[in-house]
Amino acid sequence: QVPLVEFGGGLVQPGGSLTLSCAASGFGFSLYTLGWYRQGPGEQRELVADISSGGKTNYAESVTGRFTISRDNAKNTVYLQMNSLKPEDTAVYYCNANWAQFDYWGQGTQVTVSS
Repeated sequence: QVPLVEFGGGLVQPGGSLTLSCAASGFGFSLYTLGWYRQGPGEQRELVADISSGGKTNYAESVTGRFTISRDNAKNTVYLQMNSLKPEDTAVYYCNANWAQFDYWGQGTQVTVSS
């Protein structure tokens, strides 16, 4: 069983919005720090945002004020609300769950921002 599965990627016009979801299974979701990372063409994977088990959030400077990360422990799901999207946000977005020595990754979902 795949621990993390992302949903919600797609094609959106500049200035548009998109919400990514990541559903988790098979581990103690509420204990984990959850993060969204992205990797653009020819680029290294970078942290977009993360949220601790206590709900503290952290954002990359490039997305601050435009993206919002949230978690629903009852649904074992983490979300990334993306507003005012720019072409440079185009990337494969990955969900990550981390706690102690445990580190899980989703398979990634493509987000393309283009007119």
